[in-house]
Amino acid sequence: MSHSSSSWHGNLELNYRDRNGATQVQRAYTTAPLKVQRPFYPEGEKICHTIALHTAGGIVGGDRLSQNLHLQPQSHVLLTTAAATKVYRSNGQQAQQTITLKIDSGARLEWLPQETILFNGAIYQQKMRVELAPGATFLAWEITRLGRTARGEQFVKGEWRNSTEIWQDGKPLWIDRQWLPASQSLWDSPHGLGGQPIVASFLCLGQPISPEILEKMRNLGASTLNRGGLGGVTTTQEQGSICRYRGASTIEVKNWFVAIWQLLRLEGLQSSGIKPRVWQW
Repeated sequence: MSHSSSSWHGNLELNYRDRNGATQVQRAYTTAPLKVQRPFYPEGEKICHTIALHTAGGIVGGDRLSQNLHLQPQSHVLLTTAAATKVYRSNGQQAQQTITLKIDSGARLEWLPQETILFNGAIYQQKMRVELAPGATFLAWEITRLGRTARGEQFVKGEWRNSTEIWQDGKPLWIDRQWLPASQSLWDSPHGLGGQPIVASFLCLGQPISPEILEKMRNLGASTLNRGGLGGVTTTQEQGSICRYRGASTIEVKNWFVAIWQLLRLEGLQSSGIKPRVWQW
């Protein structure tokens, strides 16, 4: 617990290595409220599935959370969360989370957390920095729901800041910064949220994306985005692709992203992958 009885300073540090074709957790260190379950291997010993937990139930103003992962050469990790991450209405303080990922040559990280839900009045900042070695692969998605719309809540008070930086050999591959000072006008504006509470991104870097696969990704959007959401797919200057979503259905975007993940798995590893057991949608 931090200096304040109502906020946390939590850490999660994980170091993975490949040993004779098996990915192992070489070091795991956590402090409350962050925790990880024991690693498991539903796809065989090469791919380590890791489930992270937030044992306090949600993030509050003043919280400072830090996650650090290092994948040594040839290791392969899929990390997800046990449940959605909730960011509660702030008492005036900003909640912060910093994520640092280092992926060595030949290693592959699939960073696939469940969605983040910001309550109206939340003040939240997340910073992610990824260091990719040549030959490393990074697949990630991020799904953010702004407001508990099932309860009729809109995100019209508070602030959301999100920064993602992906670097390779000192060169930026992808820099994405988002800032939403919540207001009714930004909620309603077509240049803001347009009344849509969910924004999401899917990123793949380090895995070649052929024109045929890119077209399949777009076709998957056409077949799964059937609840009014909008999606787009593009390539990056380096080998990789970016998918964006804005809509109102968590299930819709999850179904699209999982379909893309399985497609890229099949293309890169000749296996569509086994969904983590905590994905109950």
